Amino acid sequence: MELGILAKTFVRPTLPEVLDAVAAHGLRSVQFNLSSVGLPTLPEHLEAAVVAHVRTEMSRRGISIAAVSGTFNMIDPSLAERQHGLRRLGVLASNCRALGASIITLCTGTRDPNDMWRRHPDNDSKESWGDLVRSLRTALEATEPFAVTLAFEPEVSNVIDSAIKARRLLDEIGSPRLKVVIDAANLFHAGELPRMSEILDQAFELLGRDIVLAHAKDLSHDGDAGHEAAGTGRLDYPRYLRLLKRIGFTGSLIIHGLREDQVGTTVAFLRNLLEPP
Repeated sequence: MELGILAKTFVRPTLPEVLDAVAAHGLRSVQFNLSSVGLPTLPEHLEAAVVAHVRTEMSRRGISIAAVSGTFNMIDPSLAERQHGLRRLGVLASNCRALGASIITLCTGTRDPNDMWRRHPDNDSKESWGDLVRSLRTALEATEPFAVTLAFEPEVSNVIDSAIKARRLLDEIGSPRLKVVIDAANLFHAGELPRMSEILDQAFELLGRDIVLAHAKDLSHDGDAGHEAAGTGRLDYPRYLRLLKRIGFTGSLIIHGLREDQVGTTVAFLRNLLEPP
């Protein structure tokens, strides 16, 4: 397991400055977002020179891209918006090999028209499920020539809001290129924190074989939470990391959901758990 960070945690004028900040914390893995080179997460077009610049600067510092962010609202109430996101996802996928990335992270989305991270009651409808399945099948077909893995994250505010729904989705789609990003801080609906051990264990039992990326942040309450630095909230981190080790996870554990001035303490906290003295 390798400790990494969401690159856009560091807001700098240039990519070299962003990556220098990553390297200064001894981190050699990032979840990359094209916002770090001044572009939208999903651009309409990606110039070869920009891709080469990213690859060169990463290589100079010995930093690898564990995954690249490709989030858009996959069940947006507007079909036109969904189609627009899918087209731009294809642009990103076509550049992944040149970037040195093989995983694109996705958000399963919400019926909220303004915020793809906000829960909406219609997320639980058959229509929302159907739209998600159609979006994912289209995304998998469009990205097939580029051999990238698409990884979605179960989170309580989105249509896939539990490990049970995530397992159902994986089984229904049935693609070896559809996988999971696990973020333990995003699994607890209102009132579920007392069942933390049970919910964590269930998530890994159901999804363990399909987890390709892990996130590290924390939560102070259940429901729409997960906005604290790892180690500062209520998540049972020893259990979370034990479960990752138990499934033989060797990918990147990506720190996010924190202020830049918290990075040093968070890195030390996680390293102490991963590599105890």
